[in-house]
Amino acid sequence: MAEFLPGYEASFWYGVGVPKNTPAEIVDKLNEAINAGLAKPTIKARLADLGGVPMPMSPAEFGKFIADETEKWAKVVKFSGAKPD
Repeated sequence: MAEFLPGYEASFWYGVGVPKNTPAEIVDKLNEAINAGLAKPTIKARLADLGGVPMPMSPAEFGKFIADETEKWAKVVKFSGAKPD
């Protein structure tokens, strides 16, 4: 599609979130375990087989990523004029 429409992008991602008031030590422990899993060669290979690219991040980086994605796609929706039914 990008060959016919310069700047075209269609992507998706998955992430793990927790409730807002989850204690920082639990968030950090989960983050450490998830990032360790994403670093394993077998998991990297399986994700690659599925067309995925692991993106290990800190909780703060993930929060910024979500905010950036929300802003980017909000602009696309606004520009498109799409309205909820």
